[in-house]
Amino acid sequence: MKLIALYKQPEDIDTFEREYAHHVELVAAIPGLESTTITRFSRTLAGDGFYLMAEMAFPDNDTFKAAMRSPEMGAVGADIQRFAGHLMTLLIGSSG
Repeated sequence: MKLIALYKQPEDIDTFEREYAHHVELVAAIPGLESTTITRFSRTLAGDGFYLMAEMAFPDNDTFKAAMRSPEMGAVGADIQRFAGHLMTLLIGSSG
């Protein structure tokens, strides 16, 4: 299971990056999280443009569900809403 966050281009990249560095520290504390992959996009060839994508991988659906209900995920959600909720699209997906 994956939780994927897509972020539109922020108005102030330096502020976003500073806040996001702290946010990633909170993400690392989510129970059951196997890995996080962050991609910064350099240009858009077609469709909506995005600045950044974060992919958070969990080993299975049960672990994902438990993580989503955890206080750590609650802290992550509150933090992102504080500085970038208006920029974010959040998706749930699976590989394969």
